[in-house]
Amino acid sequence: MAALVKLGSLCRGGRAFAFGNSFLIRPAAVLPQDRPSFQGSLIHVSSNRQAGSKGASLHWTGERVLSVALLGLLPAAYMYPGGVMDYSLAAAVTLHGHWGLGQVVTDYVHGDTKVKLANTGLLALSSLTFAGLCYFNYHDVGICKAVAMLWSL
Repeated sequence: MAALVKLGSLCRGGRAFAFGNSFLIRPAAVLPQDRPSFQGSLIHVSSNRQAGSKGASLHWTGERVLSVALLGLLPAAYMYPGGVMDYSLAAAVTLHGHWGLGQVVTDYVHGDTKVKLANTGLLALSSLTFAGLCYFNYHDVGICKAVAMLWSL
């Protein structure tokens, strides 16, 4: 049998960790009645992790906002093709891909030198992708018309 314990009651000064309006809770084993002691664990967050958490939170929020914006941008680009939509798509798709592949590098590349090389390669790939899409938009029919031409085949 398990009980839910608010971690906030176990932390310094009774302050709870809050994410929005919900509190972190964790299942804890309930001891038999003959043992009156309660075993709990404390979670300590180092101060250097707290300092960068605002930036990480804003980055995470930005990724989600861009993903939701792409859901609206794709149908809008189909209905209203033009230069603004072409360049908006070029920027949004490139940034979305850059952030996604950045997470792949973070998860699967280990070692300082390898991480630096992978991040440099990713930045070069993203820059070339954006430059290529902008070149295509300026010197050719653009992303929206190209997709429409592919669909008409």
